[in-house]
Amino acid sequence: MDGDIAAFAVLVRRYTPMMRAYTQRMLNASADVDDIVQEAFVTAWQRFSELDDPSKVKSWLMRIVSRKAVDRIRALRPTVDVDDVEQSAPSQTSPDRVAEARAGVAALGAALQELPAAQRECWVLREMGGYSYDEIATELDISVSTARGLLARARKSMIVRMEAWR
Repeated sequence: MDGDIAAFAVLVRRYTPMMRAYTQRMLNASADVDDIVQEAFVTAWQRFSELDDPSKVKSWLMRIVSRKAVDRIRALRPTVDVDDVEQSAPSQTSPDRVAEARAGVAALGAALQELPAAQRECWVLREMGGYSYDEIATELDISVSTARGLLARARKSMIVRMEAWR
């Protein structure tokens, strides 16, 4: 049992930064990031025996944290306001670049919020999470062709909405 705990601790140290970064992107830097990552590791610990191929532990953990983040997004949908989220700018940049970067992030957040939920989820999983079409379909419990269609519509909308930022 001690070997299992030590091995799991290695996984936690190795994958926490990646899982936090992914969750922060999914939730627009919400305060819930650490809670979601912790919940994902609790679930992983409880279901570790279900992992068939240890070489796929990274994608398995990312699927778990992605599901937890999507669940949180769904739970918070009516209360999340992109205008309330403020990104801090690096101190080394000039004020006009900071203002431009913040405006770009705000515009991206606003454009994402305007997308229907299914399109937004597909776009975030693909563009921010690096998921394949098959992984998106599995994650959202939809067909691959539906995932492709949702993603195509999301990309088209995002291009139109973000045209001024090219």
